[in-house]
Amino acid sequence: MSQVETKMGEITVNLPDGSQKTIAEGATGADLAKSIAQGLFKKAVGLQINGETRDLYTPLTNGDNVKILKAEDADSVELLRHSTAHVMAQAVQKIFPDAKIAIGPTIEDGFYYDFEIPGHTLSTDDLSRIEAEMTAIANSNQTIERYVIPDVDNQLAEFKTQGEKFKAELLQEHRDHTPTLYLMKDKDGKTIWNDLCRGPHLPNTGVIKNFKLLKVSGSYWRGDEKKEHLQRIYATAFWTKDDLNAYLLRLEEAEKRDHRKLSKDLDLFSTHEEVGPGLVFWHPNLATVRNIIEDYWRAEHRKRGYDFVFTPHIASEELYKISGHLDSYGENMYSAMDIDGQPYRAKPMNCPGHIMIYKSKLRSYRDLPVRFAELGTVYRYERSGVLHGMLRVRGFTQDDSHIFCTPEQLESEINGILDLIDALMSTFGYTYKAYLATRPADSKLGTDEEWAFATNALENAMKERKLAYEVDEGGGAFYAPKIDIKLFDAIGREWQGPTVQVDLNLPTRFDVNYIGQDGNRHKVIMVHRAVLGSMERFCGGLIEHYAGVFPLWLAPTQVAIMPIADRHADRCHEIAKQLKAQDIRVHVDERSETLNYRIREAQVQQIPYMLVIGDNEVTSGQVSVRQRRIEGSKVMGLDDLTKQLKSEIESKQS
Repeated sequence: MSQVETKMGEITVNLPDGSQKTIAEGATGADLAKSIAQGLFKKAVGLQINGETRDLYTPLTNGDNVKILKAEDADSVELLRHSTAHVMAQAVQKIFPDAKIAIGPTIEDGFYYDFEIPGHTLSTDDLSRIEAEMTAIANSNQTIERYVIPDVDNQLAEFKTQGEKFKAELLQEHRDHTPTLYLMKDKDGKTIWNDLCRGPHLPNTGVIKNFKLLKVSGSYWRGDEKKEHLQRIYATAFWTKDDLNAYLLRLEEAEKRDHRKLSKDLDLFSTHEEVGPGLVFWHPNLATVRNIIEDYWRAEHRKRGYDFVFTPHIASEELYKISGHLDSYGENMYSAMDIDGQPYRAKPMNCPGHIMIYKSKLRSYRDLPVRFAELGTVYRYERSGVLHGMLRVRGFTQDDSHIFCTPEQLESEINGILDLIDALMSTFGYTYKAYLATRPADSKLGTDEEWAFATNALENAMKERKLAYEVDEGGGAFYAPKIDIKLFDAIGREWQGPTVQVDLNLPTRFDVNYIGQDGNRHKVIMVHRAVLGSMERFCGGLIEHYAGVFPLWLAPTQVAIMPIADRHADRCHEIAKQLKAQDIRVHVDERSETLNYRIREAQVQQIPYMLVIGDNEVTSGQVSVRQRRIEGSKVMGLDDLTKQLKSEIESKQS
């Protein structure tokens, strides 16, 4: 980059194309845009200064790296949604003058805002009114202006006079952080509304055109169930109408796939108030799916040299003191139960149990790697407000495994896990993306050297197999870095999936070692991994991925057989017996309802194959076959049908 000579009263900034621009000292991003092209200024909505998103009118300093953001830039949508949230809050307070505002952050695909509205519960009709008021505010082209609070105590007093207790609490908390208000001003420069916010925002509301309020839910101030109950409005905004409509269509598709709704239609699972929230009951249909997945899981692990184990559901509290879970994870563990005067805990993790099995005898380097696998049920406290069907629960079964190996074996073992992940996810029809989650800032377990070694091993394994990944800075567990795999389902949504963690902390805490070639004891390397995650979350996600239409190999009932009349029932049961002998799941529907009704019911239940048996089929020994995804029917010999079914099942076609 060539150097531009700067005169007194001027500064030079660096542009994304590698060029430099000299502008007046004190110039803003808007001034820079104007100096480049008037058309650019008209399109400008914000800035990136040294990689940080800022307001368009932020003053620039000498040497800044500056990118002028336009609507077509991906980073600009954050500005749009953040500013639209303020428009929504202003609209709510205009319609409900007694409403008090809490927080309104952007989230993936949108934003929300929390309100306390005395004496009123928001409804769908209210959302329509709020949207109309938002449109009026946006069209009035209010200026959005950043304002540094000069006197915090004076502003606190003003908030308290207005009854804005949440604003006051936040301002008090951030009083030493140069707090700012964002002012919404009309065309005459009069302040219409403001909120305590650090920004950044759009320069005005005139570009806010494509938004939608989605739903209302309850929340608590600071997420604390003991504090004020609030009402939360979820919403989204996009730069174009087409993008908004496409997103709303995706939401409609997601709603159709909601595993809780499909569960009622397909009789899959339930939860019960008498038992407690977050505890799932698997009905026969979904239990069948789970058993098939578990059998497949076991077979794939046997091929790869894993040994299966079982560990108790409770353990002495002393175990979790040693492991560090009690100190670092205690708030997610259930209260101690007294057994013979000693405190015991329901297990939140399977790893300490697997360590106990490893330590039950002396191990040599010749014994390593040791690979233990367990479908182990664990219990973790989740706040009731975040529980969600099968996707966020309090009791769940992890497909948990722990590998004990030498440092020299580590990268090979990680690669073996990644091979297994790829095989399983491909079978279920998922594509995925990998993330390298590094040490959290507040982690106190393990040395810097141990974290660096573990992180490098994970990264090197992904590089060796040319697996694309992103770094999730600070996203590791409190005891170990990890590879997180995010799955993409049939409609492009991201799901938390497999995880691989390299842990040098627990082997130190539990003195887990092996006898090396030199005859001395060496600390073992421990790898934690879950390929499916938890059976609850994985199966809940799978229901939505398939929209309840399980492929043949997973379908609870694979074949429904229907007699046209009572005299055909015996033949139906003969066919069912032959298919069951081939381990094909069959149901004979001989109810008195009409044939068309029974066919429709089988279709609603997403049964892949339907066989209709009448006089012709009894006489010929053949079967009339209907397939779930194919119009019409065809006549086949039973042996040919059996071969077709077996082939489709064994290939695990999705």
